[in-house]
Amino acid sequence: MIIREAQVADIQQIQIVRNAVKENMLSDPALVPDKDVEDYIIRRGKGWVSEMDGVITGFSIVSVMDNNVWALFMDPNYEAKGVGKKLHDVMIDWYFTQTDKTIWLSTGPGTRAEAFYRKAGWKETGLYGKGEIKFEMTLSDWKNKA
Repeated sequence: MIIREAQVADIQQIQIVRNAVKENMLSDPALVPDKDVEDYIIRRGKGWVSEMDGVITGFSIVSVMDNNVWALFMDPNYEAKGVGKKLHDVMIDWYFTQTDKTIWLSTGPGTRAEAFYRKAGWKETGLYGKGEIKFEMTLSDWKNKA
């Protein structure tokens, strides 16, 4: 399994992973069109993919413009193997080389993602959107975790 920067050519497989998840599912896949994924990995920030035998098994995308984690998802067949943590760590390491601003994300309550982010050192700061938990990470928190 390798982790590398996401490319525009990866978007089709990124969408397959995004729509295969069992938690934090999109109510309508059309809510995240390919052009939005491209915008986030090319202009707003950067993305990474985990790949095995030419197949994307997970991805992470961060926005420096919005100071947030836009996406971190694993194909359900490749969960709980430590790859999500690697995608997370590469993404956050890169983010904090670009800015020292606090980063945020949101996820559904009671999900494996919620437990994942708590374990990774994210601090709950309230609610966001339609009842999601909002988490934040400061540069200091990240340095102390690493």
